Amino acid sequence: MDYTLPYVAFYLNTCQVEFYIGIMAAMGAEPKLSHTAAMILQAIHCGCVYGYNLMETTGLPSGTVYPALRRLEQDGLIRSQWEKQSIADAGQRPPRKYHKLTPVGKATLQASHKRYPLLAKLVPASEVESA
Repeated sequence: MDYTLPYVAFYLNTCQVEFYIGIMAAMGAEPKLSHTAAMILQAIHCGCVYGYNLMETTGLPSGTVYPALRRLEQDGLIRSQWEKQSIADAGQRPPRKYHKLTPVGKATLQASHKRYPLLAKLVPASEVESA
């Protein structure tokens, strides 16, 4: 798998700090993610597939989750799709944007478990896999 370095970025605000490291190639090492991005990938893997659900599960604010989701999609780690308006109307709510891991996202998540060994305990996969 050939990884390139798209960017390394951080966002600093008086209320929050967000740090994200995109997919990187560093002397043959696996791709590296920030803890925040890895936690979001783990939550998606566990079945938290839309933004508000991700915020509830991870405890991250919307100003962190939604920009990270956009970057993860740009990096090809997740794929996003809006639900049909008729489904949202039936639930009497706005449409949700659902997120799913891509094969590259799954591989990146697996590699991130080595870097963040407690990640699976923060958002355990077993809670949703049986559902």
